[in-house]
Amino acid sequence: MAVAVTTKTAWKLQEIMAHSSNVSSVVLGKGSGRMLATGGDDCRVNIWSVSKPNCIMSLTGHTTPIESLQVNPNEKLIVAGSRSGSIRVWDLEAAKVLRTLPGHKANICSLHFHPFGSFVASGSLDTNIKLWDVRRKGCIFTFKGHTEAVRCLRFSPDGKWVASAADDHTVKLWDLTAGKLMFEFTGHTGPVNVVEFHPNEYLLASGSSDRTVRFWDLEKFQVVSCIEEEATPVRCVLFSPDGCCLYSGFQDSLRVYGWEPERCFDVVLVNWGKVADLSISNNQLIGVSFAQSTVSSFVVDLNRVPKSDSVPQGLIRDDQPLVPPTPTGSSLRRIYDRPSTSCSKPQRVKHNSESERHSPSSEDDRDEKESKAEIQNQEDYKEIFQPKNAICRTPPRTEPFPAPPEDEPGTAKEAVKPSQAVDVQTSLPKQELPDPVQRPLNPSSTSLSRTEPSVIPAARNEPIGLKASDFLPAVKNQSQTELVDEEAMSQIRKGHETMCVVLTSRHKNLDAVRAVWSTSDIKNSLDSAVAINDLSVVVDLLNIVNQKASLWKLDLCTIVLPQIEKLLQSKYESYVQTGCTSLKLILQRFLPLITDILAAPPSVGVDISREERLHKCKLCYKQLKNISNVVKNKSGLSGRHGSAFRELLLLMAVLD
Repeated sequence: MAVAVTTKTAWKLQEIMAHSSNVSSVVLGKGSGRMLATGGDDCRVNIWSVSKPNCIMSLTGHTTPIESLQVNPNEKLIVAGSRSGSIRVWDLEAAKVLRTLPGHKANICSLHFHPFGSFVASGSLDTNIKLWDVRRKGCIFTFKGHTEAVRCLRFSPDGKWVASAADDHTVKLWDLTAGKLMFEFTGHTGPVNVVEFHPNEYLLASGSSDRTVRFWDLEKFQVVSCIEEEATPVRCVLFSPDGCCLYSGFQDSLRVYGWEPERCFDVVLVNWGKVADLSISNNQLIGVSFAQSTVSSFVVDLNRVPKSDSVPQGLIRDDQPLVPPTPTGSSLRRIYDRPSTSCSKPQRVKHNSESERHSPSSEDDRDEKESKAEIQNQEDYKEIFQPKNAICRTPPRTEPFPAPPEDEPGTAKEAVKPSQAVDVQTSLPKQELPDPVQRPLNPSSTSLSRTEPSVIPAARNEPIGLKASDFLPAVKNQSQTELVDEEAMSQIRKGHETMCVVLTSRHKNLDAVRAVWSTSDIKNSLDSAVAINDLSVVVDLLNIVNQKASLWKLDLCTIVLPQIEKLLQSKYESYVQTGCTSLKLILQRFLPLITDILAAPPSVGVDISREERLHKCKLCYKQLKNISNVVKNKSGLSGRHGSAFRELLLLMAVLD
C-alpha cells in the first residue's frame, strides 16, 4: 500500500541574482501572481517571470537608483520612481517608455495605479502625494498634509478614494472627486509601513513599525480592532480574495488575522527574512524578499492555512451576491460600488491644479528617447506580453507551483527545515542582524524562532518550535537516549550564564536610571544613563522619550546629540533607528530656534539667561555639524535606512 507523501506548507521557490548592484525595490503583479519586477541601485528595472531564472526585459532611463515600483492591475504597464523624484511609466507590450513624470523634489517612496482609469498616485520623501494622468502626461492634483515621508498608497476598490500611510504615524484618507482630506486616522505610535483596502467592505487595514495591525471602519471613521502581539514590524499586508482574513508578512513569518474580534488564526514560519511584497494565485501565496543583489521568492500553500475559527459571521464573500447588507450587526458594512466603465471621476479636480500641469516638452521627448526596454529573453517575452489582446494574460500559466515533500514524513506542521534556514540566512547581509545579544545557537534555532529587533530578544513567553533533536546528531541506537538528553541540555545551556550576567547588569543599570527619573527630571535621568556608559541603556531611555515630544528641551539636546552620533554609526539596526528618530525630533523642534538665536544681533547689556541659551545653541550647532558628516556619508545607502538618512540630510540642509 502506497504511503501518502506529506508536502510542505511553505517553501523557497528560487533565488536569483537580480541586479549588478544592490536591489532597492521589488513588486509582484497582483493579476497573475507570476510577474516580478525588481529595481536596483544600477538604475534599471528588470522584469522576471516567477520561478524562471532569466530576466525577460530590462528597462532603462532613470539616472538615479530605483526606490519604488508598481504594476497596473492588468499587468500591461509598470511605473518606477527614483531617488531624484523622477517617475517613468513603461508599456510592457510595446516595450517602450510611455511617460516621464517630473514634479517631486525627493525620493519616490510609494506608487499605486488607479483600478480603472489611467491614473497613478505617487508619494514622496518631500511629504507630498501627487495624482497623475498618464494619458495626458500631467499632474492632476497634489495632496498636502503629511509631515514625513509617504510610505504606502492604495486606491479604494471603487476608485473614489486613496489612502496614504506615512512616517508621521498617521493614515490619511483622501477624496479624489473633491480633492481634499476626508479623515486622518491616528493611533499608531511608529511609522506606518503599509495600508490596504478590504476588497468588498468599507474597511481599511494598516501595519506599522510599532508592531501593530489596525483595522479602521470607513463609515464610522473609527478603529475596529488592533492586534498588538507581534515582536517585529509589519512589513506587508494583503486581504484574502474573499475578504475573510488578512495575511500579514513579518520577519520570517506569515500571520493570518481576523478583526471582529481581533484574533490570529495561524502562524506560518517562512524563512523569507524581510518580506517586501505578497500576491495570491491558485490559492497559493507568493512572497518576495531581497538582500543585497539577490531576490528570493517563497510559496505558502493556503489550502493548509486556516483563515477562520469557524464560518465567519458578517463577512461579505466573493462567491456571494454583492447586495447591500442588512443592519443586523456591527460587523456588516457597506460595500463598494464598482463602476462598469473606466473611471473618469478624478478629472473633476483638474481645474484646481492647472498651474501644476506639466506639458510635453522637447526635454521630456529626449528623456523618453534615452529610455529603452532591452528584451533579454525573446521567447519568454512573446509568451507573456504578446499578442496584445490575448485572453490568457501574463503569463499564461494557471497551474499552481508544485509543493515539495517534507524532509521528514509526518512533520507537516513544520514550515521550514534547518537546511533551508542556512540557505536564507547566508544570503542576508551581516548588518541586518538586529541586536548585539541576538546570537542563535545554530542555524536551526534561527529558523524556528522569531527574530526580534528589541535589545533583549529572549523576552518572549515561550520558545517557538524548539526541538532538542535539532541541536544533536541523529541517534544511532536506543541505548544512547539518556546520554543524548544530557548532551541536549548541555548544548542548550551554553552561554546561558553569560546571558544572565549581561541581562542582570542591564536590569541593574535601568533600575538606577529609573530611581533618578522618579526623584528628579528627565535631564538628570539622561545624565545618569550616559554616565553608566552603556549604550543599550541610552537606547531604552530614548525610545521612551521619543514617544512624547513635549519632554524634549534644549538642555536635553546637548546631552543626547553626542550619543546620537554614536548610535548612527552603530552596526545594530535598532540603535540606528532610535538615533534617526531622536535626531529627526531635534531637527524639527529645535533647529529653527538654534539658527534664529545664532543669527540674532548681540543684545545690549547683560542678559545671563540669553547668554546661557546662546552657549547651548552654539554647542548644539557644533554637534549637529559633526553629525551631518555622518548622515551625509550614510545617505547613499539603499533601503529604509538610506531613505531615513536622506530625509535627515534634507532637514540638515540649513547647516551648510
